[in-house]
Amino acid sequence: MRMRNCFFGLVRAFIIGAAVWTAGQSGFAADEYAYDLVHSSVTFKARHLDISWIHGRFNDVDGKFSIDRENPSKSTFHLVIKTDSVDTANKARDEHLRQPDYFDTKQFPTIEFKSTSTKPVEGGYEVTGDFTMHGTTKKITFVLKGGKEHQFKDIKRVAFSTELTLKRSDFGFDKNAIGPIGDEAIILIDCEGMRK
Repeated sequence: MRMRNCFFGLVRAFIIGAAVWTAGQSGFAADEYAYDLVHSSVTFKARHLDISWIHGRFNDVDGKFSIDRENPSKSTFHLVIKTDSVDTANKARDEHLRQPDYFDTKQFPTIEFKSTSTKPVEGGYEVTGDFTMHGTTKKITFVLKGGKEHQFKDIKRVAFSTELTLKRSDFGFDKNAIGPIGDEAIILIDCEGMRK
């Protein structure tokens, strides 16, 4: 009887230990990073009268991403941009961009991307997800280049970059009211994440 209890006790301890080890392994596999606003940027450019480029940026951006080195398809990316933070180095133009005929920042205060699938490619990841702007959500796919980790003191960092072209008329902007700034906008994202 004593041997039987001892045997079942060992089995139970083994199962519990295996469960704890498995949980630790799954927790270890995915690294969670917070978006580092100081070392990141979301910029854009659009044609003016089809003869030059207007450049701008968004100053208030947040996000997070989870990198699973063992199973890259489980990696996730999430980015939130405050539209009211648009900055083209011209106050009058920025105020116009906040109005209903452009970003309509009161009604649509954020631009958001949330990944739905990820796969590794040479030099980074191919990411597909839902991109929401001006009240319209579209599925987009792009390549995030980068992904190497760097550690400085007790902070681990990883960085990605991408460039994509979007048509504002695909996201609920009135094409007839777009005016002298072209329909297409080129978005450049350089994001650095950090974790302890």
